[in-house]
Amino acid sequence: MRPGRVILAALIVTLLAGAAEADAGLRVMSLDQCADQYVLALAPQADLALSTRADDPDAWMRAEALGRRQTRATLEAAVAFRPDVVVRYWGGEPRLLIELARRGVTVLTIDDATDFDGIRGNVRRVAAGLNAGERGEALVADMNAKLARSSRGKQASAQYLTAGGFTAGEGTLINAMFAAAGLVNAANRPGYGPLSVERIALQPALKFVLGFFDQLRSDWRGAGRHPVVRRASRTRTVASLSAAVLTCPAWFAADGVAMMAAKP
Repeated sequence: MRPGRVILAALIVTLLAGAAEADAGLRVMSLDQCADQYVLALAPQADLALSTRADDPDAWMRAEALGRRQTRATLEAAVAFRPDVVVRYWGGEPRLLIELARRGVTVLTIDDATDFDGIRGNVRRVAAGLNAGERGEALVADMNAKLARSSRGKQASAQYLTAGGFTAGEGTLINAMFAAAGLVNAANRPGYGPLSVERIALQPALKFVLGFFDQLRSDWRGAGRHPVVRRASRTRTVASLSAAVLTCPAWFAADGVAMMAAKP
């Protein structure tokens, strides 16, 4: 190997080692399952206190969470752990958040993104707060690449349907995922709303994108599990998105887009 390359390789190793040491000295507490995904991806070497749902089946990075410390999102737990940074999406009781602010703890809040620009903003903001800018940009770049590979002209119309019988229209991340996958969203109202069995029976969508059907014990009496719906969607399902893809506005929404775009 040329001397210049040896020096460059040594420099890279030194920088990576320094980044790992910086991570290791940081104490990071996440207050809910979505925050768990962010800290596991952006600060894997840090001293982490994850939520009690970090390794549940509907967590995207559940494998990475195995063996990690888990703690409840309470003031008592935070006082005992003494975090440098706290990351949250929806978690954290009011008195905890007030006390964290009083103590000067950095609190990073993940926004409820409704498009991929919102996700990019989430990743970059949390990454900056965790001194993990390079990891954040790597996540964004990987997401962008997956979206580019999935991009195509508008294809069939499809209806999003959860096991509980809900759909999603304009102003939701699901709608942005439809657009990225080249699907026309059949939902005719903005936001989230119920979709009745009667409507599916009388005016069935050409295609279906199912959500949360992998959670067999949840919404087992929901409209999405009705026999009429099962028959309507049996041969016309474009993709069945797992709860792990859908429970957090994060970079892995692009994996859901790839699933939706894979089937014509």
